[in-house]
Amino acid sequence: MFAKSFRVKSNTVIKGSDRRKLKADISAAFPSLSADELSELIPNKEELNVVKIYAHKGDAVILYVLQKNPLFFELEKLLYPTVYLLWRYPALLPTFRTWAPVLQKLIGGADLMLPGVVVPPCGLPDVKKGACCAVSVVSNRAPVAVGTASISSEEMHSLGMKGRGVSVLHTYMDHLWAFGDKSGPPSVTDEDCEEGMIEEECDVPEEAEEDEILEELSEDRRCPDDLACSGIEELSIAEQGEEKGEEGSEEENDQADQKTPQEIMDALLLQCFMHALKSKVKKSELPLLTSTFLRNHMFSCCPSGKQIDLKKSSYKKLSKFLQTMQQQHKLVRVKELAKGVESIVEVDWKNFELRSFSLPEEKDVEASPVQDGGRGEIPYSPPEITTLYSVPARLEPLFLDANKRKGATMHPAEVRSIITEYVKRNELVAVNNKNYVTINPTLCDCLLEKSEYQEIESLKWDDLFTRTLGRMQECYEVVYPGQAPIIKKGHIEPIDISVGSRGSNKKVTLVKHLEVYGVDPAAVAAALQHRVQASSVLQPVPGARDRVSVQIQGNQIHQVGSLLLDHYQIPRKYIQGLDKAPKSGKKK
Repeated sequence: MFAKSFRVKSNTVIKGSDRRKLKADISAAFPSLSADELSELIPNKEELNVVKIYAHKGDAVILYVLQKNPLFFELEKLLYPTVYLLWRYPALLPTFRTWAPVLQKLIGGADLMLPGVVVPPCGLPDVKKGACCAVSVVSNRAPVAVGTASISSEEMHSLGMKGRGVSVLHTYMDHLWAFGDKSGPPSVTDEDCEEGMIEEECDVPEEAEEDEILEELSEDRRCPDDLACSGIEELSIAEQGEEKGEEGSEEENDQADQKTPQEIMDALLLQCFMHALKSKVKKSELPLLTSTFLRNHMFSCCPSGKQIDLKKSSYKKLSKFLQTMQQQHKLVRVKELAKGVESIVEVDWKNFELRSFSLPEEKDVEASPVQDGGRGEIPYSPPEITTLYSVPARLEPLFLDANKRKGATMHPAEVRSIITEYVKRNELVAVNNKNYVTINPTLCDCLLEKSEYQEIESLKWDDLFTRTLGRMQECYEVVYPGQAPIIKKGHIEPIDISVGSRGSNKKVTLVKHLEVYGVDPAAVAAALQHRVQASSVLQPVPGARDRVSVQIQGNQIHQVGSLLLDHYQIPRKYIQGLDKAPKSGKKK
């Protein structure tokens, strides 16, 4: 259940009345706990938190957290202990034992299959179907997993120890464990669990024959070498495969189909975030602007054929997503180094979730658009910018035959081709002069003003194309290296270079909208500072949370233009303000 990350809905301190009710519920669910032990688990004066979460499959779960460690989780009004609690009270639940290699499969989300269960001389613990139980490994009695018995102990014997034994809900090293202090299991010996006493109770003459059979089964499962361990592991997985069969794969497909677009985008964001931290970000880059991290690192980790869109996620904004990664996952620390400008200042490289993240195959990830800003790393590659036109509702009749509906985007050449084909198909070329096109009712409604309905009967080809493009919504497509194309309405903002005045009438140069072209403002600031030996700072752009402007002392338009045109290869038509450079011979 917690093999994948979950989403926290709320985190509140429990009320006094709810605290008493919880204590009563725990006493009823686990009657072996004494009054003193209950008081220790649910103290009256210490802060106890109630955390409501949604597991990755959508299950609503309530956690009860004491001193930062979740002690119980409640699912469908049933209480289950976590491994943190079981390490304090190892004998709280009936416990099945397995081999250490099987634990890795349980952590990955598998259930405990009966061929992987080690049967002690006294027999299996007495459980009923659906009863809460624990799992430990042979070398240590400290429980490492919690779940429910899939069948009763009697049925386990009658089935010859084949099939599913425990449906696992929570394990050591899963995301629920990671929500706590991430401590490891203590070393609990057989004596600590009073195994000797249990064996004496089990050693009764009436069951001698059965004990001999169980002892033989136990001997067969002693794992004398790695090969035996792997055999048990494979047998456990094989049995699980037989149990689930096609049903499991169908269930996975159904779950994938049932995911909302928002959940899919959340998962893609998390994958790209983890991938970027693990393989792209270097310690030397910190602090790193959050907007730069998204554009240069997360976008480059997006699998081929997919596209990150924060607005389609549950977070809506980059700042909220990173806040979740900081508070819930403890992966990064984000700080506002300048007013309104957030940067990643620290990454927890030892975080279990980050270390256990598996990088996707290289073929699924495009090359990273890393830039150096003149620092000698991988050179910057400018984005490809293309002007497009979108079909409005008024012009839709002209494009229906080409299967272009309202909102479809096209290059200007494609628009001309479709309009030309429409004219020829409807035989609208003027008979007397082929430079003109006869206006039919459709062209009249789409391209003419009401005052022109009675006056204009034909148009020149150029006029026809001009009117068509003029009535379409202008868009632009930006393709950053290694990323999926991004299409936006309107005109692309040019990089704006301006000169302003600060205290004592000192001149400063401001550079805005670098992010639109995939240019890192911090890299530009550093490069300019090195070139002109003047101080530079980053300033937030009013009304744009994820954008900053570069401010450098003096009129440095020449240097800024040279850097953008030569190094970053930004076309001159996308740079505004180059004409404000100081004339040669004049004081800058």
